[in-house]
Amino acid sequence: MIIEHLPALQIVIPLIGAPACMLVRYRDSAWAVALVASWIALAISWILLQEVLATGPISYHLGGWAPPIGIEYRIDYLNAFVLLIVSGIGAVVTPFARESVRQEFGMRRIYMFYAAYLLCLTGLLGIAITGDAFNLFVFLEISSLSSYILIAMGNDRRALTASYQYLVMGTIGATFYVIGIGLLYADTGTLNMADLAQRIAAEPMNRTIGAAFGFIVVGLSLKLALFPLHLWLPNAYTYAPSMVSAFLAATATKVAVYVLIRFLFTIFKLNLSFGIVPLADVLLVLAVAAMFAASTVAIFQNNIKRMLAYSSLAQIGYMILGVSFANVSGLTAGIVHLFNHALTKGGMFLALGCAMYRLGSVHIRDLAGIGRVMPWTTAAFVAGGLGLIGVPLTAGFISKWYLVLGAIERGWWPVAVLVVLSSLLAVVYVWRVIEAAYFQPAPTNPVRMVEAPLSMLLPTWALIGASIYFGLDTRLTVDIAQKAAAALLTAAS
Repeated sequence: MIIEHLPALQIVIPLIGAPACMLVRYRDSAWAVALVASWIALAISWILLQEVLATGPISYHLGGWAPPIGIEYRIDYLNAFVLLIVSGIGAVVTPFARESVRQEFGMRRIYMFYAAYLLCLTGLLGIAITGDAFNLFVFLEISSLSSYILIAMGNDRRALTASYQYLVMGTIGATFYVIGIGLLYADTGTLNMADLAQRIAAEPMNRTIGAAFGFIVVGLSLKLALFPLHLWLPNAYTYAPSMVSAFLAATATKVAVYVLIRFLFTIFKLNLSFGIVPLADVLLVLAVAAMFAASTVAIFQNNIKRMLAYSSLAQIGYMILGVSFANVSGLTAGIVHLFNHALTKGGMFLALGCAMYRLGSVHIRDLAGIGRVMPWTTAAFVAGGLGLIGVPLTAGFISKWYLVLGAIERGWWPVAVLVVLSSLLAVVYVWRVIEAAYFQPAPTNPVRMVEAPLSMLLPTWALIGASIYFGLDTRLTVDIAQKAAAALLTAAS
């Protein structure tokens, strides 16, 4: 039955779609292929999530070869949730891309854009679903290489520099990761994640495992842009096409955070990750530094895409802070914030894409008075901004509530206070945009200041509306995150 092969089809469908875009070539046909592939991927991820919730983890053996000899796709609560995030964002931004990419990239060779996008989607889905450590590296490179291409397609020539900077930093991170995997294989003789966990736990700690742990953590920290290894991210998000900024901001770093969680709790377990190695303290300090430093820098940005890029660094800090607590509430906060921030930040970048489509700029001075002539676009950005702050009735509030609970459970009251204080910094940079949009006069002769097309507004509000909905109804997000957190901590103990 085809349902038995859904884990493989999750990867195969977008992977086949990439060369299909190159074959059809005609612009609307390439977009249609990308649209169909991304929506099929979303449907598959939803079915897989429901199956995991109903029957437990799924193990799919590629080619009929049983693990640890063969490659295994293993789906549990955590990565089923991540698959839903990645495929959901992909399915929403693809309709948005049709008009946005035409305006920012042009019509010439547009099929190459969609081919690169589907490869990036394939890589991110593959990272989430695979149960093989080296196969993860392969998908990591697929997503990274296609990301470099997508960023370089920005219409600002600085996009090339941003892409090259990302390539250098991304290559260093991938090299560190693959060195760590090589050391693990040399010591254990296996690459299957479940088998790795068993063999590492069965033998005493040694230098090889310790070195592998260090290489992998540093490599993944580069990939997820953990402060201070974040220098590639601001330019990458700022100069990429609007659709690419939204897609990468909502998925790429989230998948890297997932991989870090997977290694810390599933493979290395609590005894090594937070016992022998005092990683909790290190992650705590870096997370708090990211929350305050990145938010402070965001306040002084005049390019709003760059402002949101630094905001993303702060939000990554919140996710890592939850991981550092190593308790159910903290880990729940980190996992649920993967979902909530993907919706909020993806919607805000799409709102900026609407502004870019009409104005050709996202500089704060060029958005003066935009709230009166593009009310739906501006309202979407403001609603997303409230989620970043953590205002009640938004998804961001749920994440920060569980972060505070996690800090209190650990007895770290000062950290709970820091979570609240850092949120106040988001008020400042969100208010700067609100002030320009609603309280500054619009240009006397606006050329193109009319509301964005419906094909761009609907995806924008789909994400922003979802961020509000999941701030009211947490049965899906929090319940899955709690189950994933409890399963991780049980397996890691």
